[in-house]
This record gives sequence, C-alpha cells and structure tokens, in this order.
Amino acid sequence: MAKKKRPKPHEEEASEAWLLPYSDLMTLLLALFICLFAISQTDETKLTQMAQAFSSAFNLGGPSFFEGAGPSNNSSRDMVSSEDGGVEAYLAENSQLEAVKRSLDQYIEQNELQEDLSTTMTEDGLMIRIKEKALFPSGSADLVPGVQRIGPAIAALIAPIPQRILVSGHTDDVPISSPQFPSNWELSTMRAVNFMKFILAQDARMNPARFSALGCSQYRPAASNTTEEGRSQNRRVEVLIERAVHLDKSEMQTIR
Repeated sequence: MAKKKRPKPHEEEASEAWLLPYSDLMTLLLALFICLFAISQTDETKLTQMAQAFSSAFNLGGPSFFEGAGPSNNSSRDMVSSEDGGVEAYLAENSQLEAVKRSLDQYIEQNELQEDLSTTMTEDGLMIRIKEKALFPSGSADLVPGVQRIGPAIAALIAPIPQRILVSGHTDDVPISSPQFPSNWELSTMRAVNFMKFILAQDARMNPARFSALGCSQYRPAASNTTEEGRSQNRRVEVLIERAVHLDKSEMQTIR
C-alpha cells in the first residue's frame, strides 16, 4: 500500500516591514551627519541654504530641528564687539598706566633719583623698582629718612587709580642669619610689608584691600649675583601696578 505524502509545512513569507523604519533611520542619520559637517564649515551661505532644504524636507508643520542651524549673525557680532571692547579697555588702561609712568619719570628726573628709582611697562603692568639703599640700611627692614623722597610721590600717583598693587621685596644671594631675620625670606618679606604700610599711610584715599606684599628672597634676581653691581640691583623693592585688563596672544598681535 503506497504511503501518503505528508503536506509540506507552510513557509511564511519573510516580512519586509522593517525596511521602512530602517530606511527612515538611515535617512535621518545621513541628514544629521551632513548637518554636522556643514556646521563645521565657515561658508555661512551654503549652511543656511542646506538648513532650509532639510527643514523643507523633514518639517511636518511643527518647529524644525534644523531651524537656526546656521551660525547666528547676532552671536558673531556680539563676539566681535566683546573682543573689540577688550582691546579698547586694554588700550585705555595702558594709556592710564603710561601717564602714571610719565609723571613718575618726570619726578625722578627733577629730583635726580635715577640711581635709586626706575619704571618699566611690563605685560603685568607698571613696574616701579626701588634700590635697597634708597629705603633700608644693609641687612635691615627699617625705613631710612630718604624714603620721604620716594614713598609720598608713589602714593600720590597710585591713590586715584583702581588697580591692585603688589609690593615685593628682593635680596641678593648673600646669606643672612640674625635673631630678627633667620634668612633672606624674612628680610625680603618684612621690607615689602614695611614699605607697603608706609605707602598706605601717605594718603587717606588708599584702600588696603588693593594691596598685597610678597617676599621673594634671592630667587627672582634682576641681574647676576656674581658681581657687586648685580647684587646691588637685586637688593630692591618692587611696586607693581597690576593690569586689570589682559589680552591673549592673538589679541596682542592686533595692536602691535
């Protein structure tokens, strides 16, 4: 008796419904990468056109993801204005510090203080350098009477301006050891503090919150310590009128 053939199991046709969301996903990813690439370019016109094209293609009536994807003109103007304002503020402050420098240089010349006092414009601000002999006896932090020729003039110039003032003491590399000053650290620090306090006492307009004192010992020399002349230059007090406005290197190049 012949065997009956069993019917083959019904094979369901593979569904292709997944292709629709997959294609939509790929389209959206492509659009995203094109948009990101366009944002990284500097051609604002092309980017705006591309944003408009994608907006038309994908927007269904609600707020578009691509709307405003191009660079903002307002942001660009604000950035330029901010940078220009920084440069203008820097130049204004620089002119102010230059005026203080000219006044002090004139005072130095009139009173023949060239050997004791000097001024220099630096990136940090206006630096006023005073040699040790104009302020202190050797190895001491007690102010000499000659400070009256220097301190009041400096105080009169810095009292009206708002910048911070850093007073720093410096020594040569010759060691010192005494009950009062075990090392050059203590000597340089006390000299900075004493001169700062003297300046503050010269004018009632002085705000102590603007001032700070720093002892540097022999570790920031202005000259070589191998000669007496160099050591003489290193024994000093510096008064730095600190800049309130600073520029980065690219901004500095625009004004040079």
